[in-house]
Amino acid sequence: MNLIDYIIFAGYLLGVFAVGAYFYKKNKSNEDYFVGGREMSPTHVGLSVVATDVGGGFSIGLGGLGYLMGLSGSWLLFTGLVGAWLSAVLIIPRIKKLDMEEGFLTFPDFLRYKFNGKVALLAAIISGIGYIGFTGGQILAGAKLASGTMFEEAVLGMDPNTISILVIAGIILIYTVMGGLKAVIYTDTVQWLILIGGLLFFAIPFTVSGLGGFEKIYESLPREFFSLTNVSLIQVVNWAITIIPIWVVAMTLYQRIYACKTVKDAKKAWYIAGIFEYPIMSFIGVFLGMCSRIYFPDIDAETGLPLLLKEVLPIGIKGIVIAAYFSAIMSTADSCLIASSGNIVNDILHRYLFKNVSDKKLIRLSQISTLFVGIVAVLIAFMFESVLGVILHAYSFMVGGLVVPTLFAYFSKKPNSTAAIRSIITGGVTTLLINLFEIDMPLGLNAAFYGIAISLITYLITNLITTNKMEIHVR
Repeated sequence: MNLIDYIIFAGYLLGVFAVGAYFYKKNKSNEDYFVGGREMSPTHVGLSVVATDVGGGFSIGLGGLGYLMGLSGSWLLFTGLVGAWLSAVLIIPRIKKLDMEEGFLTFPDFLRYKFNGKVALLAAIISGIGYIGFTGGQILAGAKLASGTMFEEAVLGMDPNTISILVIAGIILIYTVMGGLKAVIYTDTVQWLILIGGLLFFAIPFTVSGLGGFEKIYESLPREFFSLTNVSLIQVVNWAITIIPIWVVAMTLYQRIYACKTVKDAKKAWYIAGIFEYPIMSFIGVFLGMCSRIYFPDIDAETGLPLLLKEVLPIGIKGIVIAAYFSAIMSTADSCLIASSGNIVNDILHRYLFKNVSDKKLIRLSQISTLFVGIVAVLIAFMFESVLGVILHAYSFMVGGLVVPTLFAYFSKKPNSTAAIRSIITGGVTTLLINLFEIDMPLGLNAAFYGIAISLITYLITNLITTNKMEIHVR
């Protein structure tokens, strides 16, 4: 990158830090820090939702899918559209009405209301751990972008990947620790607009021009790359299994529902998020990944897109577009940090260890917790090579244990706490063991499928047994 590009990028980062510093002074309570004071507009929340859900991990991951399979990689985010709109119709009207009455701060708060404290505590542990992993995936995405565009040589004896991870983590941690959810949502809005604008008006035109036009791109890639059927049904089903249910259990999404003023505002935000995921971002991401394959046919698929940006963009524009991709990465990482920290502070520390602390001390505790989550996420980023792999593992871990009891909390007239506890444990452990030991399961289905299945069977059997025992006792 040229000096001008570095100056543009540095200016962007200073702006982000300024937002964090501004809200550092504005946050007066945990409601401000974790749910934005419950006064955010649907447009800001909707853009924040899509920025959080797609973010840098899926942006870099989409580029990798485009590199490997072409336009069919766009089905990944079609599942995001389905999840967002189903949630808007089936989930938001129920949860937001309860939130307006009860003043929830976290996803486990809802489970505590429907079940009991033990269920909420288990959910908080699983959600908190899952989002630490998810944050690690975003940091890794930022490192891949940085090592491909900014840090090409060793610095202070550290290789480009190591210095990239440390720099990206430091940037994300500083403004997130300071500003809380309000800073996250407002910066998400700006970051998402920068990303879409940078890709649509700079990255795509310069890429197409540099490759000699659409006709040359068509001639340079396999024909199946321009088909939407160049993907197996099992792959699409696995994406659906891991991504659609996350809209029911994601702490980041519950915080944004709580941040909206009304049910109508929350539903509007989710419709906005869905349409930005598919078709807008899905096709932009895979198309640029396809183009990167032409320039760099023999490299790591997820590295192709960052290298493409470095190759085709002119001085000045390069800084803007790379800042756009860093925007996407930060918009997800900051949300995941806040989500995991919220689980740790509100659902564990404040409830069981620090019950009578002041709002000021609680905010400090939240900031310390956010810093701790970030440090652990950095360690995870050093352990993995695939961005998409980290994200999908984190998703499946949360989904396997939490989706079944959560659905019963919404749609059962008599939610069973004992059944919920057992289903969380069996579903979560099943998913974790399959992923941890890389067990090849029948039909090639994702570990989350089997975790959900075990969780459902456990819930139904436990519910039947405990209900029968209660009836016998009553008689």
